[in-house]
Amino acid sequence: MNEKLRVLVRVDLDCSEAQVAAQGYVNSRNLQALYVVMRRANHLRQGIKLVVDVSHARVEPSALEQLRECSESHHLPASIDPLQADYQLSILEPREHAAPVALAA
Repeated sequence: MNEKLRVLVRVDLDCSEAQVAAQGYVNSRNLQALYVVMRRANHLRQGIKLVVDVSHARVEPSALEQLRECSESHHLPASIDPLQADYQLSILEPREHAAPVALAA
């Protein structure tokens, strides 16, 4: 997998949801750049649902933990968003970090 971070933002037609899809390698250094893209996407429309898809990326455990904290707190770090806007944020985690799925017998 490529070490370079690539990000694509998709917005639905009514601007109710934006998906920030990251590929490559997400680490604690380039996570700041991903936060900036997330902040910009969140400001497209008030109340927009933001989905951060890192399911096709290799994510450093500390970076994934930081993304989870943002999702739980509904805020980005104050260094990125000093006004601490609310985020309707969900994370699509890499497959190796996803919760196991119970199979029906």
